[in-house]
Amino acid sequence: MALLLSLVLGSLSGVQLVGGDHRCKGRVEVRYGGQWGTVCDDGWDMNDVTVLCRELGCGPAKVTITGTLFGPVTPKDQKVLLQMVGCDGTEESLSQCEADDDVFNCRHDEDAGAECEFLEIVRLAGGPTHCQGRVEVKFGRDWSSVCKAGWSFAATKVVCRQLGCGRAILTRRCCNKATQGQGDIWLRKALCSGQEVRLEDCLSEVWDHNCTHNEDTWVECEDPFDLRLVGGESRCAGRLEVLHKGEWGSVCDDSWRQAADQVVCRQLGCGEPVSLPVRRRFGRGHGRIWLDEVKCSGSEQSLEQCPHRLWGYHDCDHQEDVTVVCKEQ
Repeated sequence: MALLLSLVLGSLSGVQLVGGDHRCKGRVEVRYGGQWGTVCDDGWDMNDVTVLCRELGCGPAKVTITGTLFGPVTPKDQKVLLQMVGCDGTEESLSQCEADDDVFNCRHDEDAGAECEFLEIVRLAGGPTHCQGRVEVKFGRDWSSVCKAGWSFAATKVVCRQLGCGRAILTRRCCNKATQGQGDIWLRKALCSGQEVRLEDCLSEVWDHNCTHNEDTWVECEDPFDLRLVGGESRCAGRLEVLHKGEWGSVCDDSWRQAADQVVCRQLGCGEPVSLPVRRRFGRGHGRIWLDEVKCSGSEQSLEQCPHRLWGYHDCDHQEDVTVVCKEQ
């Protein structure tokens, strides 16, 4: 039975392309019913890819392809959540298209894939990772530096979000001759609130300036955020670890409440947290303790949105490592 999905796939956190060499190419995954899953290629066509590319803020649709081309291989416990997606190509998001969530006779070797044009309009250049560097924006084929006088920390938040990085850390004036830009300097101010998804969503105004490249803007974002539960019998139970600077580390249970459990379970695509009289232990962690004094309201979409001490600052040992048990979906 076909139904109209509403408020399910309507945000960028609810649809993604994975396994490709850029964010606009890969296997189609949707967040539906609190979990991430794939889309069956039955009925999947260029109209659907057109809407998907539009929703992701990518360029025009290029091709519909099989999702089996993209690694890593789909986990066995991940479900095929939708089939017979039926967009006419004019919708703004997949949430406005008809689809069938009663999936039958569709395996992961029928996962849908897609490729859109990748329109890179902002980047951080000259830094150690793609999440740190000198801000550059693109017009046509040319990249331009951005003057610090026309930039704000709110715009930095938007860039970090658009590049798939973690939270904005700082924005400052740079640069020495080794890291400063060449050529044009951006002639507009970015008037951002900090809540926009992309820099192009911000208002802008033409700005006459006399900046030089030693006033180029330097931005630093946290690394992309990830978490996992280890030591349990499934991915939905175990000792909590978070990824920072390429290294997994524990979380201290000071100020940790069930609201934080809810955020973790939701982010992992698991069911509700389980309250146990004596919480099961999953062994002590080793090495880094990355987070302490994490205080969630329970409404956050990601643990990184919860207030906490600075990364790596704590007064804990591994006897206080957080463990979380969620229901299986």
